Amino acid sequence: MTLVDHAVEDLLRELAPQVLGVLARRFGDFATAEDAVQEALLAATRQWPAEGLPEHPRGWLTQVAYRRMIELVRAETARRDREERAARRSGDDRRTAPGADELPIGDRDDALVLLFLCCHPTLTTPSAIALTLRAVGGLSTAEIARAFLVPEATMAQRISRAKQRIKDSGLPFRLPEPADRQARLAAVLHVLYLIFTEGHTASLGDDLRRIDLCEEAIRLARQMHRLLPDDSEVAGLLALMLLTDARAAARTGPAGELIPLAEQDRSRWDAAAVAEGTALVTDAMRRGPVGPYQLQAAVAALHDEAPSAAATDWPQILALYGVLERLTGSPVVALNRAVATAMVHGPAAGLAALAGPAADPRLAGSHRLDAARAHLHEMAGDRDAAVTHYRAAAARTTSRPEQEYLLTRAARLRRSR
Repeated sequence: MTLVDHAVEDLLRELAPQVLGVLARRFGDFATAEDAVQEALLAATRQWPAEGLPEHPRGWLTQVAYRRMIELVRAETARRDREERAARRSGDDRRTAPGADELPIGDRDDALVLLFLCCHPTLTTPSAIALTLRAVGGLSTAEIARAFLVPEATMAQRISRAKQRIKDSGLPFRLPEPADRQARLAAVLHVLYLIFTEGHTASLGDDLRRIDLCEEAIRLARQMHRLLPDDSEVAGLLALMLLTDARAAARTGPAGELIPLAEQDRSRWDAAAVAEGTALVTDAMRRGPVGPYQLQAAVAALHDEAPSAAATDWPQILALYGVLERLTGSPVVALNRAVATAMVHGPAAGLAALAGPAADPRLAGSHRLDAARAHLHEMAGDRDAAVTHYRAAAARTTSRPEQEYLLTRAARLRRSR
């Protein structure tokens, strides 16, 4: 049996965190285990396409990574004490790789531990994102670097520093204590949300969307939902991603230009993703407790279920944004609430509602405020003010498609005066 390269990559991406969990749990050394797993993955990418899929792929990877782990431990005399601790945990089979058909226990907990570890509060957010994509997502350093438009060497240093920080912290490979678990879970969900957000609307570059990041965020969110099926916010986050990504095909035109929500061809939206996301958020909100991701997903569901832009239930969206703003205090949510206010009560009311987020220093320098002002001034018929703010927003965004859309909008208004 011969596998094509993309099939090998998909399988390895699925198996990598499972094997990493086995080694990290057994040896208690996340950083070295991650290195060993990466070498095993490299060996698999060379051998599997040519020689065919092993009978037990995970067992094969575990054997190779386990042997490499032993070599790394033995080679570094400074780590002899760690080898002794690992040997005591491993028992008499410490020099023998697990059997090819061994299905290690604790896969569910291992996956959760990896996510909690990669999103530990001692790490900076960029480091947590990079480490999550590498260790749990199975992406290579080069893939992560390309996604965030930084040199591979820069991303490698970021990941290396993150692993070193975890190593220096002495964190054990186990789930957080119950008292700390919910706060840590919030950090994990935030990292997954940021990965998806960057994929949905890339902050830099010529492409509006980074498909690889969107797909990876959704895959990891699905994994979290399988691991924690009763957590309503985990379900809410997955629903939000599905409902937002369902519009992806209609968000851009033939030349990659941005198409705003109100002008999209809704027949191109992914009906299956809309149905799945709506069912998830409906069930999650029924079970509770209700949190920010569920509320955002509920807003997305109202947009997706509307047969047209004109038929959108804006009063309900405005109510949801009001609850979300009280819950989060986010200036971006306040910005969205102001736009919803304009859709319900008129542009003058929306512009008045912008006073709050406009005074928030967290939005200083953001193009979103000028873009919202431009949109509301256009609704009010004040074309000169709309042009001014569209141009200001274009000057501040670092996304080429967003910049082109804002400038096009300004030029269209100028021509129609």
